[in-house]
Amino acid sequence: MPRPIKWRNVCGLPENEKFGPIDKSDSERKFINMTVDEYETIRLIDLEGFTQVQCADQMNIARTTVQGIYTSARKKLAESLVNGSILTIKGGEYIIAEGTGMGCRRGCKKCALRCKKKLQNTIEEENK
Repeated sequence: MPRPIKWRNVCGLPENEKFGPIDKSDSERKFINMTVDEYETIRLIDLEGFTQVQCADQMNIARTTVQGIYTSARKKLAESLVNGSILTIKGGEYIIAEGTGMGCRRGCKKCALRCKKKLQNTIEEENK
């Protein structure tokens, strides 16, 4: 019997799901798929400055799992940049952690901004 999937907590889906060169159409380019959990490790480690241990804690997975995901994600980014491939972000073994209390903590700026906007919208609607 296979081991059950351990879902990775992510703070949210990317705003854009496709990246690549603008000089040629999609049909003329090779596609590379990055999973949402790979995107999240890149976001947390490279953008937010988390260590692999902090990233693992945020995503509720082992540090060694983060290391493997991160290595795979960086290889895909490099291949896309060097070879001019179109990078798509979709799929993976993840759950959106927003509102569950499991993720979106310890300095997650993306979720803090999202929560701030929701609060502002709620206050504006109440004041109407």
